[in-house]
Amino acid sequence: MGRMRIGVLTGGGDVPGLNSAIKGIVEAGVDRGYEVVGIRRGWEGLTHVNLEDPGSRARYILPLDRNNTRTIDRTGGTFLHTSRTNPKKMKAIPEHLDAGYFPSEESSGATTWDLTERVLRNLEHLGMDALIAIGGDDTLSYASVLHQEGVRIVAIPKTMDNDVRNTEYCIGFSTAITRAVDSIQRQRSTIGSHERIGIFRIFGRDAGYTALYTAYVTGIRCGIPEHRFDLERMMGLLMKDRRENPSNYALVVLSEGCTWSGYELREYGEPDAYGHRKKANVAEALGVEIRNRTGLEIVISDLTYDLRSGEADFIDKMVAVTFAHMAVESVEKGESGLMTAIDNGRYRMVPIPDPGQGPRQVEIASLYNTDECRPRYSQKAGKPVFLCLACGPE
Repeated sequence: MGRMRIGVLTGGGDVPGLNSAIKGIVEAGVDRGYEVVGIRRGWEGLTHVNLEDPGSRARYILPLDRNNTRTIDRTGGTFLHTSRTNPKKMKAIPEHLDAGYFPSEESSGATTWDLTERVLRNLEHLGMDALIAIGGDDTLSYASVLHQEGVRIVAIPKTMDNDVRNTEYCIGFSTAITRAVDSIQRQRSTIGSHERIGIFRIFGRDAGYTALYTAYVTGIRCGIPEHRFDLERMMGLLMKDRRENPSNYALVVLSEGCTWSGYELREYGEPDAYGHRKKANVAEALGVEIRNRTGLEIVISDLTYDLRSGEADFIDKMVAVTFAHMAVESVEKGESGLMTAIDNGRYRMVPIPDPGQGPRQVEIASLYNTDECRPRYSQKAGKPVFLCLACGPE
């Protein structure tokens, strides 16, 4: 028998820590005598590659070894690059393929194609014995499809939103919070100097963990998607904070998906491969409301993309490397359909989440004080470090 060959890809938005995971997979694989192959640009690498074209093969298929991954953990982003490709719902067919060969579906006047058969064929032709997919809900939803098709697949969760089910922690979350806290603490001086109200927008389309934990350590108010806050209450709290602050300023951080009384979530642009549209800036909308009602000057900061830039922090590097070795160990055991996870504060292998359940959300009763629009700090003894159950509320 030949050497075990395992593939690795990263899909969706990049986060700090991905390169540590890739390097860890290579090291764990090489130690076992495995051949490790990188699939570039996420699922696009398996839908668009033309294995008969050397140029296409070079663009999408990259053999990995200790030499070409030796220093990648020192930088952010993903060495393998990424995309938001959904092979089940392709809006266009690669030029070298015949659209008539693949199942299609009409919806709202648009046609999409299912290229799963192509993905399976490319995996077979590449001689992949197993595949490790690193991603969030969207990327892992297609990993679940491949598992059902008989592909030996293991997943690693990553997302700054920290909202993948079955795990308390996803790669990228700690660095995102660290970046957000640093930015907010730096801006305190200028916001205080001008006696303004600072409103920060942060990632969190469906879940408020990023805003919640940022508020937790900075001691400010927050708005999260799980709770539609009362506008008058939030404004009253910010005015109270401003009055009680010797520098006469107040701060609030908002998840991009949060709403309040009188405000409905606004989206724009074409949906991506998984049906998500861009969110209008809720910080600007709240800023307009406060400015119109109080006449105060507002500072609005969009922190979103700054959170995913730069080198990962200690926690993300540690978790990423550990998840990488766990994933390879799972492959070595012949397992499939599993995901690396932290559950009740412990490393575990768990099933890849059911895509139909949607993202894991903040438990309002134990984590968020709706009256004060801020995190709950009490009754944490015996709870996991990240204060949340792996499966979220039922």
